[in-house]
Amino acid sequence: MNFDKNFIFGVATSSYQIEGAYNEDGRTPSIWDTFSKTEGKVLNMDNGDVACDHYHRYKEDVAIIKELGVDSYRLSIAWPRIFPEPGKYNPQGMEFYKKLLTELKQNGIKTAVTLYHWDLPQWLQDMGGWEVRESTEFFTEYAKKCFEELDGLTDMWITHNEPWCASILSNALGQHAPGKKDISAAIKVAHHLLLSHGMAVRLYRQLGLKNAIGITLNLTPCYPASNRFTDMLAASNFDGTFNRWFLEPIFKGGYPLDIINLYAARSADFAFIKDGDFEVMGEKCDFLGVNYYNRSIMEFDSMSLTLSGGAYSNYPKTDMGWDISPDEFIDLIKMVRDKYTDLPIYITENGSAWEDVLEDGHIYDKGRTDYLVSHLKAVAKMNEMNLNVVGYYCWSLLDNFEWGYGYSQRFGIVYVDFESQQRIKKNSYHRYHEIIKERSI
Repeated sequence: MNFDKNFIFGVATSSYQIEGAYNEDGRTPSIWDTFSKTEGKVLNMDNGDVACDHYHRYKEDVAIIKELGVDSYRLSIAWPRIFPEPGKYNPQGMEFYKKLLTELKQNGIKTAVTLYHWDLPQWLQDMGGWEVRESTEFFTEYAKKCFEELDGLTDMWITHNEPWCASILSNALGQHAPGKKDISAAIKVAHHLLLSHGMAVRLYRQLGLKNAIGITLNLTPCYPASNRFTDMLAASNFDGTFNRWFLEPIFKGGYPLDIINLYAARSADFAFIKDGDFEVMGEKCDFLGVNYYNRSIMEFDSMSLTLSGGAYSNYPKTDMGWDISPDEFIDLIKMVRDKYTDLPIYITENGSAWEDVLEDGHIYDKGRTDYLVSHLKAVAKMNEMNLNVVGYYCWSLLDNFEWGYGYSQRFGIVYVDFESQQRIKKNSYHRYHEIIKERSI
């Protein structure tokens, strides 16, 4: 199976997960600095104070990316480095990204820059965070500065990464920062994330800039655990809250009515929606980013917010307990094509966590390598089906701070010894290098 000469092979990271330097050059805390230092929120009270120390070791990491041979590197910007206080721009924080992007450009590596990968400034959370409409104005102020300073150094912009995680997982389920358990708060957050996305895209066009701009959604194909009506309802509800709640405002001009009814029955209030919001959310993008990790098998759960819960599956699983499901990856992209958009699709994240064992200076990570190969084969098959997947970014370049799991889960194709900061290329790195070089699998 071959990949077209224009197909983009990439690798991805995010700012809080790798940068460290949490209090250097004017950076102030993000909600993840606060959350990770709150008892009981992150495994072992791990935090991103140092992480992979990428802030100081970026040249070494760029050399590793260069050797890998990818066409493009996806990274994100830490908002609290750029605006450490309300309305206060910090050129020193921006300078790091200028140096990083210049280093990548000089090495012939294209870049995809994500504006928001969850590290909201704590000062903005203290003002109400994404729950308040004013957050969208702060975001566009931040986006404008990034566009003006960095557009000539990058190739592609992503407004938001995984708004489901930044809204539902973080504000209804409480598993990510800021750790709230309030569905009314979560759907306000989701609304303002999508609104700010549309505002940023509109601003980018108004500035007359010409690179590609889009958004990244994490999506999962949902299947009922049985043909019982209640399980089919559970799968539909989960699809509605996880996928359709984000796809439909962007591509269909509104929220799915079945899920509005579901949330309204749980005391959610929709007074925050203003005339014209959906028009802004639907601002035309240049591509859709899709993050895919696993399928979802759902069964009815009367106690759940969405009347749905994860069901037993006999599929092999990663160390995160996620089904290894490359065939369903194809189902997902077919669904997006059939129901939503013909925009070019980038797979902006795909990867797996495994327990890595260092043997004589090597890591023989068969599980991760097999996962990578099977999902790249799925992407190649998608393109044989004319589904127009134009690029693939492996998650992740480096082992890093894995949010609520701290440093216990390793997604990297490069091993990081967090004590010494030594980087060791895993077998998966070498296999990915071969695939990229040969452009076939």
